[in-house]
Amino acid sequence: MTCYTPLGLDWISALRNTDIRRLLKPPAAFDPERLEADRVAEISHPEFPGERLLVCLNPRLREERARKRQDLLAATEEVLAGIAAAAGRRRPGVRNRELTAGALGRRGNRKKVEKHFRITIRDDGMDWSRAEVKTAAEAALDGIYVVRTSLGEEEIGSAEAVAVYKSPALVERAFRSMKSSGLKVRPFHVHSGGRVRAHVFLCMLAWHVERRMREKLAPLLFEDDDRPVRAAPVGKAEVSGSARAKAASKQTPEGLPVHSFRTLIADLGTLTLNDASLSGRPGSGFRMTPRPSGLRKRVFEMLELRLPGTGPAENVVSAVTD
Repeated sequence: MTCYTPLGLDWISALRNTDIRRLLKPPAAFDPERLEADRVAEISHPEFPGERLLVCLNPRLREERARKRQDLLAATEEVLAGIAAAAGRRRPGVRNRELTAGALGRRGNRKKVEKHFRITIRDDGMDWSRAEVKTAAEAALDGIYVVRTSLGEEEIGSAEAVAVYKSPALVERAFRSMKSSGLKVRPFHVHSGGRVRAHVFLCMLAWHVERRMREKLAPLLFEDDDRPVRAAPVGKAEVSGSARAKAASKQTPEGLPVHSFRTLIADLGTLTLNDASLSGRPGSGFRMTPRPSGLRKRVFEMLELRLPGTGPAENVVSAVTD
C-alpha cells in the first residue's frame, strides 16, 4: 500500500517470516516472549534503515495457528505410521526402499508439515520422529507479524499504521473499480509513456473523488459510517451497530432508502438540466433546473454541492423531479 506525501511516495507493508527470523538473530531486535497481547511495539533494525518496524502479537491468531499445527501434525503422524507399517511387512531390500519412498512422496506431505519430521528410509522399513526444535522455532512466531513503513511518527502513529495495513478491502475495491466495474482503467490504446502516466493519473484522481464521495455519503450507503469497533489495533474490527441497523431495515434513521454507491449514482443520473423556449417566441430560451427533494436533496447537502442555476440571485424556472 502506498501513501502520497509532499516528499513523494511512502508505503506501508509487512515483513515475511524469513525477515522476521532475521530480527531474532543475536543481537535480537525483540523477544517474542516479552510481547504484550494486542499491543504494538515499535522497533528499528540496521538491516532496514529508514524504516519503522511495528511488531504486533495477536493472541487469538496465535492460539488458532497452534491448534491447527497440532491437528496437521497428528494427521501426518497417522499417515507416516501407516507407511512405516507397510514397509515393515514387506521383504527387505532395494524394492522395499523404493516403494516406501514412493508412498512417502505421494502421501507424506499432503498436510504440508513433513518438514517437521525426521524421516529415515531403510531397506527393511522406515523410522520417523518429530523435529521438535524446528517446530518450536516456527511456533515462536505464531500470531506475530511486523508492519513496516517509511512514514515518520509525525505523519502516522503506530496504531494507525497497523490499522491501515489491516484494511485491505479499500485497496481491493480501488483496484476492482479502476480495472473493471467503475473507472475502467483498461484497456487503453495509448503507446507513449507520458500518455499512459496521464491516463493512470486521471483514473487515480477519479478514484480519489469517488472515495471522498463514499466517505461523505456513508450514512446513505450500505457502508459503516461509524469507525469500525476495534478493541485494539491488532484486534479484529467489528461492524458497528448503525451499519447492522441499516442492513436490517434498508433505511437510514431519517427514513431514506439505503443504496449502494452505484445505485445511488444511477438515481442521481436522472437529474437533468433542460434548455427550453416558448413556442413562437424567439429569444425566450431559459434553463429548467431540477430542484432535488428527499434523498437527492440530502445527497447534495452532504456533498455541500449546489445545482447550477439554483442560487438566490438567479432568476430560473425550477422543476420538481421527485
